[in-house]
Amino acid sequence: MNTVLSKCKQLLQREILNPGFLSIFINPYYFIKKGLITKLRKNAGYIRGTTLDFGCGKRSYEHLFDAEKFIGLEIEQSGHDHSKENIDVYYDGQRIPFKNRSFDCVLSIEVIEHVFNPEEIFNEFYRVLKPGGHILITCPFTWEEHEQPYDFSRYTSFGIQHLLETHNFTIIKIEKSNSFIETIFQLWNLYLYKKLFPKSKLLQIICIPLLIFPANLIGTLLSLLLPKNSDLFLNTIVVAKKDDAS
Repeated sequence: MNTVLSKCKQLLQREILNPGFLSIFINPYYFIKKGLITKLRKNAGYIRGTTLDFGCGKRSYEHLFDAEKFIGLEIEQSGHDHSKENIDVYYDGQRIPFKNRSFDCVLSIEVIEHVFNPEEIFNEFYRVLKPGGHILITCPFTWEEHEQPYDFSRYTSFGIQHLLETHNFTIIKIEKSNSFIETIFQLWNLYLYKKLFPKSKLLQIICIPLLIFPANLIGTLLSLLLPKNSDLFLNTIVVAKKDDAS
């Protein structure tokens, strides 16, 4: 029984990180993960050369990109355990420990909300990027507080645009992931999964398809059928560029 439970848990974790065919049936994070990965794949071509993965964590998304080399950077004091993460360099939360113009690209996925000093860090992004280099950032707009107490902000699409432009980046594109309806159903699934599911692993395996699948299916269908509204969404995805002459 323990082996079966372990395999089910591994399957769920795999589907959470990289949604596949089974995700709509068992993934409580179906909408946010599917929306994020779709946008990352769409914009993967901007990430090339030597890339700084800022806040790399477990480096769960690097496989989506064709960069020649990734350097994974993390802050040592954060809201989660780093013991199982493949981190190349730690930094002090203020200065990125690399020389000027060290990287072709900077990648930061679901991290900026944990940065307590964005003005300083965006200056650092600009400093370590080569002229003409790209930065790709994703950050949540609608999501629960997480990794407490190191969750400091949420950004609208206009907020992240302003932050980049005031640090001399040129915006290439800004996109939003997930529709208004998908966002509502994602938050409902999050509540179900974190607050109402039983503690027993066996009962969780039974409850997940019974409760999560209907919400994923109904949310998907309603999002297709009802009028579109992008004012409520889950993530902002932005690609920007450092000036060629900088």
